[in-house]
Amino acid sequence: MPGARSHEELAVWKLAYELKLGVYALIKRGPITRDLELRDQLRDAARSAPRLIAEGYGRYLPGEFARYLRLANGELKETLDALRDGIDCGHFTREQVIPLHRLIRRASKANANFIRYLRTANPPHESRGRSDRRRDAANSNSSSNANLAANSNPTPDPNPDPTPDPNPTEPPEPSEPPEQDP
Repeated sequence: MPGARSHEELAVWKLAYELKLGVYALIKRGPITRDLELRDQLRDAARSAPRLIAEGYGRYLPGEFARYLRLANGELKETLDALRDGIDCGHFTREQVIPLHRLIRRASKANANFIRYLRTANPPHESRGRSDRRRDAANSNSSSNANLAANSNPTPDPNPDPTPDPNPTEPPEPSEPPEQDP
């Protein structure tokens, strides 16, 4: 989505939107107005594609967006099938439907290309809020404490020196090994 500030700037959305308007114009008049079930199915499928594209755009993440684009493509195919059904029922002529078929093919191809692009896209970097930084700092501190605990010697020193060294700047005297009995 580089450069697109709104879903309305996407070619795939523009094509789906144009298809929706074409379907609205087609179902306004003629015999289709009496076939309520087919008319409603056509209207619902045609309006779903641009809505799904818009919703996917709002999800921001490439994987999520691609999922909504696949759903939108299903709606485009459903619209195509409903238009064919309208021809079969005698509600439309082929000449009335051909421009819409072309729009569906173009939108479906743009959709597939966009999905292909999204497979290689990286998710956007989001600015981190205060709560995220606090959580990260707390996790960092707890992991630092865990590292300290893991690296510290848990057993006490077997030969503690009860008297502190009065002159810490001088090196300690070397200790002699204990005498062994012959």
